[in-house]
Amino acid sequence: MTCAGCASGVITHLKKVAGVTDVRVSLTPGKTSTVTVASRSQLSLDDVRGAVTKAGYSLHRS
Repeated sequence: MTCAGCASGVITHLKKVAGVTDVRVSLTPGKTSTVTVASRSQLSLDDVRGAVTKAGYSLHRS
């Protein structure tokens, strides 16, 4: 992910996951960007991974 438009797509998809209250993206050109997701309750990793995949990216847990 290299631009604000890319980040916006990821944010849009993640906000559709039930329980998500906030999504923040830290873009790091040429490296791995970081996405932070806040929620009311525990999220399913499969749901989060699915949303990121639908946005055209892959998820790597840190």
